[in-house]
Amino acid sequence: MSQTEGSETKILVVDDEAAARSALSELLRDEGYVVHTAGDAFKALGELEGWSPDIVVTDVQMPGMSGIELMEKIREQLPGVGVVVMTAFGSVENAVTAMQAGADDYLTKPVHFPELMLILERLLERRALRQENERLRDALQAGDADEVGWVGSSKPARELMSLVKQVAGSDASVLVLGESGTGKELVARAVHHWSNRREGPFIAVPCSALSEEMLQEELFGDGDRPGRFAEARGGTLFLDDIGEISLTAQVKLLNAMQEQPSKPVGEGKDLELDVRVVAATHRDLHREVLAGRFREDLYYRLNVITLRVPTLRERREDIPLLAMHFLKRYAARNHKYIRGFSDRALGVLLGFDWPGNVRQLEASIERAVVLCQAREVEPKDLPRELMHTQRASDEAPKIPGATMAEIERFAILKTLEHVGGSTRRAAEILGISTRKIQYRLNEYRERDPSGVPAVTRRDDNPSPSH
Repeated sequence: MSQTEGSETKILVVDDEAAARSALSELLRDEGYVVHTAGDAFKALGELEGWSPDIVVTDVQMPGMSGIELMEKIREQLPGVGVVVMTAFGSVENAVTAMQAGADDYLTKPVHFPELMLILERLLERRALRQENERLRDALQAGDADEVGWVGSSKPARELMSLVKQVAGSDASVLVLGESGTGKELVARAVHHWSNRREGPFIAVPCSALSEEMLQEELFGDGDRPGRFAEARGGTLFLDDIGEISLTAQVKLLNAMQEQPSKPVGEGKDLELDVRVVAATHRDLHREVLAGRFREDLYYRLNVITLRVPTLRERREDIPLLAMHFLKRYAARNHKYIRGFSDRALGVLLGFDWPGNVRQLEASIERAVVLCQAREVEPKDLPRELMHTQRASDEAPKIPGATMAEIERFAILKTLEHVGGSTRRAAEILGISTRKIQYRLNEYRERDPSGVPAVTRRDDNPSPSH
């Protein structure tokens, strides 16, 4: 994996063999890493004075102090550093000892460079997830939701809340658009909270859950009780799923919004209305207008200001923060202490496309809390559908819009299909090692066995080359 410009991942190479040390450091520099070297463990400890590597690659057998002893001393100073040990071919016992002592991975000498690159890639992914988990735990302690319960630090989330605060001070009608489960009602409540009507009532009406007759009575009342319009006087009336109401109800709603005063159903006296209407829908109302299913005049009456709530896919960096927010909520409700997510579980959450948006994420975290029997949520605690890849192997990823992992998966599987399943030939075409292809195939099968075409199961080079 070549490092992107400016990433400056720092690696310390420790080996008492000068030629091997020099060759390895040059190869790593060519890949974009910042590399320091040391000829023995004592010099390596000296390198740490004023310089902190992200990963240490060290020989095990060295004069004076072994690589395992060096690893233990480095970990005392830098607990989060990744350590890869190198051991002579056939010295498996040294590798086992190193892994038991806490090494992250090992290599046999002479080092197979593509294998080292794959190991470094995995270590950097784990390190990024670990740092994200630590950041989330800090956020959990500091408080992760704002005063209206909105959780999100991504650019789309921040831009939306900034616009909400900007428009809240007016009395103009607001139309909140967004897919199901994105949090449209929360946005409507935020508009009310930051408006000059915040001391008045916030009345929510689920339009799709009511029949035409029930909806009219709910909004405008009957002879026995006032409707929601009257109850919302001085505050905000939130009409959820506004795209589901009938044309007859649309006429009455338009009249109520246009006329001051308005008469509730069944009453002869006028009732002065002072209500701000905020409506929400997952439908394209403009298209509904063109199809004759929604009144154009009502559409423009509602759509004075439009707020679009981003999907969870569009604010993917908010997934961990939202997950920790829900974890805190449901752990408290279930009287459990769960400190966070394992690196693998967090990777599953970040890799899923969340068609049900925040609502689906919340339900998934609630399930995980109920099933979790440890101090961290593991992948086994999450719904099985989260483990499935979201794009079929034969469906080309959209660029832009696809992640690098999705593009890589498509390239590997399509190339394997082209060469009849030969990992060696696919590796030659793609310019990567057969070990990397084998590692990726195992990863894909673990996530979704049915998602890997049978042709990729044939392998003419089953053992990794060294």
